[in-house]
Amino acid sequence: MRHGAFGRTPRVVLTLAVLGVVLALAAWAVVASRPGPDRPTAAGTVAPPDPDRITSWAYQLQDYPGGRLDALARGPYQLAVVDLARDAHADYFTAAEIAALRGTGKRALAYFEIGSIEHFRPEYPVLRRDAADLIANQWPDWPDEYFVRYWDERWWRLVIQPRVDQALRAGFDGVYLDTPLAYEQLELTAAQSRDRAALAQAMTDLIARISAYAKARHQGFLIVPQNSPELRHRRGYLSAVDGIAMEELFFEATGKACTQDWCTENLADARALRDAGKFVLGVDYASRAADIRSACARYRAERFAGTVTVLELDRLTPPCA
Repeated sequence: MRHGAFGRTPRVVLTLAVLGVVLALAAWAVVASRPGPDRPTAAGTVAPPDPDRITSWAYQLQDYPGGRLDALARGPYQLAVVDLARDAHADYFTAAEIAALRGTGKRALAYFEIGSIEHFRPEYPVLRRDAADLIANQWPDWPDEYFVRYWDERWWRLVIQPRVDQALRAGFDGVYLDTPLAYEQLELTAAQSRDRAALAQAMTDLIARISAYAKARHQGFLIVPQNSPELRHRRGYLSAVDGIAMEELFFEATGKACTQDWCTENLADARALRDAGKFVLGVDYASRAADIRSACARYRAERFAGTVTVLELDRLTPPCA
């Protein structure tokens, strides 16, 4: 399953995990929150916090214990990002399952890609059969994944609109949109005469279309792209998104300090989006206790919600305390 970087991350030491959970539980208990204006809170449930008041979140895309979200529901997080489908196949999480997760006071975002397709996704055979020309170059870092011609109406009709509809039916609070970076990674030979600037605008247009479609059906539905914060300069981007998720702001996978030019540029763009009123979800992949503390301190200083986790995104790690 693709999520930005590459490599493998060992487990966080147990003592840090226990300490982090204890401290996070104490902090989580005092978070003030209220129900959103468009979705009343059922009796016996806890109202989710406003997005701009979220300080802790969990990111798990596979290997849910027993195929269930119970561990996430029990965890001291204010927001959870889970795959639209259980372990990325066709077994979609149900409205009852998402309602149970949300009933613990969390917001829930449905993860899916918008600029690429993995071969194990249920739509992949359909594309191969009915619209094979949409599938472009393979992603070298993720050999089971291919970039697509995401501006094509068939991509919207066969993949994107059904995914948004499923997220709405299941009762998610919003969508977590991965692979906007396809505009940079798609081979120009597959771009149908588009240059990188045109590809960037086409990606922005797709995000804006998702936003308009979803918000017309559920006011307050959250639109959260992952990475490519430079798209903020493109027409329509700022008005379409509610927040952004950023991988590897402070540590490259895994545990290497992020000091390259693109690290500085990403941080500057994330700050600009924060200052424009968008919430920022940071995720770094690290395992050393000192690196985890450092990343968490940086999130607090930047007023980002942050998590430090494992690259496989197959388990929960303690929230930043």
